Amino acid sequence: MHWFADLMAAIGVVLNGIPQGIMAMGLGFAVFPTTFSFLLVAAINFIFHSVAPVSFQAESLALTGNLGRNTREFTSIIFGGSVIMAIIGFTGVLTRIVHLFGNQVITAMMAGVGIMLAKISLDMSKVHHHSLTGWLSILIAVITYLISKDLVWTICLSVILSSLYAVFGEHYRANLPANVTVRKFIFTKPTFNLRIVRGALSLACLNIGANLSYGLITGQMTGIKPNPVNLNLLTSSQALADMGTSLLGGAPVETIISATASAPEPVIAGCLMMLIMAAILALGLLQKVGKYVPSSSIAGFLFVLGMFVTFPENAATALAGKEQLVAATTMLVTALVDPFVGLLSGGLLKILLPLFALL
Repeated sequence: MHWFADLMAAIGVVLNGIPQGIMAMGLGFAVFPTTFSFLLVAAINFIFHSVAPVSFQAESLALTGNLGRNTREFTSIIFGGSVIMAIIGFTGVLTRIVHLFGNQVITAMMAGVGIMLAKISLDMSKVHHHSLTGWLSILIAVITYLISKDLVWTICLSVILSSLYAVFGEHYRANLPANVTVRKFIFTKPTFNLRIVRGALSLACLNIGANLSYGLITGQMTGIKPNPVNLNLLTSSQALADMGTSLLGGAPVETIISATASAPEPVIAGCLMMLIMAAILALGLLQKVGKYVPSSSIAGFLFVLGMFVTFPENAATALAGKEQLVAATTMLVTALVDPFVGLLSGGLLKILLPLFALL
């Protein structure tokens, strides 16, 4: 019966990824090209026996949507971020970066991302003044998470129920742009400006934190010791996937906390999940559902992910150390500006404070 448990774990993670894929469409990303990403990482994981899969990730989508102005800028930010992460992954300097900044600064940045996600969710709910969909999504998500402590139930119920309200209560139906629903690969040339460079650096900083936390947590869920996740392989494969899909106008995939790691065959379950997602995208099923799901329906999940999951755990770790001023500064600057500026300010303060103490 191992195959059935693997399948159930894969389906559970797919259910978690579908609403975030719909969020990607709401930002103007084409999702058909992301088929390439899922197939690529599935093949890499199968060959190298990696237990850490990738999928749509709300944090990276929300950050990209917040820093870019249009779809071309979004894909350019992803391409730039993926180039940075590819260099980090292939050179194996991820652990050196963590050693340079320290775990306290990295976790403080992730806590700041949690606050940023909560703010983005509230902004999404405020955008449509005559719609209650976003606020309803937040209410349902908070109640569901407080009762179940389960993110899969949280995202499924908040997205489904708020979408049903939007469709039947507010008569919502979106006409998705042709570039979102098209089922072919279209080359999208990256563009560069200061905003895109800043966005790429911010996305890379977010992915450094996510790969460390989400990747290692997924590895721990296998029960295998030492942790089986190869961070360099994970970083490299995710970077290659994003590099390819961004050039085709597609949505990014990132490291996630995946329940497939707790399946009897974690490698098989993870690969199965990504193959199912690839099939859904290739057949155009997600695009059909997306017409009836407003982007604000994901607001509840973003709020819970930010305030109940990402912020508390990372803030507690960051503020428990000796350099509390550095951690607090990193956290607040990340929340108010972006992860790159937050990480940079924390790193500079970590260097300057001891120097000022000598004066």
